[in-house]
Amino acid sequence: MLKEIARRTMPTEVFSALRSAKLFFSTRTFRPKLVRHTYGDSAFTVHICDATAELWYDDDWPLPSEIAELQRHGLGPGATVFNLGAHQGVVALMLADAVGTAGKVVAVEASPYNAQIAERNRVANGAENVHVVNAAAAAERGTLSFADSLCGHVDDGSGGIQVPARSIDDLAEEYGTPSILYIDIEGFECDALRGAGNTLAAGCDCYIEVHSGFGLEKYGGSVRELLSFFPADKYDLHFSEINDSGPFNLVASRDQISETQLNKRWSLIAVQKPDVN
Repeated sequence: MLKEIARRTMPTEVFSALRSAKLFFSTRTFRPKLVRHTYGDSAFTVHICDATAELWYDDDWPLPSEIAELQRHGLGPGATVFNLGAHQGVVALMLADAVGTAGKVVAVEASPYNAQIAERNRVANGAENVHVVNAAAAAERGTLSFADSLCGHVDDGSGGIQVPARSIDDLAEEYGTPSILYIDIEGFECDALRGAGNTLAAGCDCYIEVHSGFGLEKYGGSVRELLSFFPADKYDLHFSEINDSGPFNLVASRDQISETQLNKRWSLIAVQKPDVN
């Protein structure tokens, strides 16, 4: 509540400066450590440099249900994955393990701080098949204002730092067409998919953490628009409540999911139908 009041009453540049200062001091006062845990099927060494990383990564993980579901489809040895909203690279390492040395993971993270930690985690694990890109996923190449924090998001009017922006199609030209899109970008998912026309036309499966009511609409998106990127004649949709261990369930009615999943965070997997492409 206090944060929201401050955001509304302070000049944008003041609020943005205070947020940057908070990030600076929270990371400088934290005692970093190097840990090793089992994440899914493999053990990785991870740099813990802040309280959020300690909460999220300083423990063993079961295999996330979305990765298990994707492995039943296009996620396997030799695949190329775009991990949009990669944070500090732990999920990217898990995806890299799934695609093997013949595959590739492009870990795209807008926060300069988190991208730096992601690169350190990549190096610590010798993950040569991971490429860390410090940029925001967006409809087109350019720059975006980004509200930088331990778990940042595209600027919502409260001010931010300028970061590079890359479209999915732009990334595909540089790194090759992905087999999988793995998207967790705090409500900016529709904007990113608007820049993926060529990539989706070429064919790929897609996992999205949908932030309906938690940023999706704020950035001009909607559940209905999100579903429109995956037409019924080309994609089967699978749904899971957020933080649910699964399984993902096949969506029988797209209209129903548009109506029932308002103001919720939930997970969507779009899988190409077998006769497509």
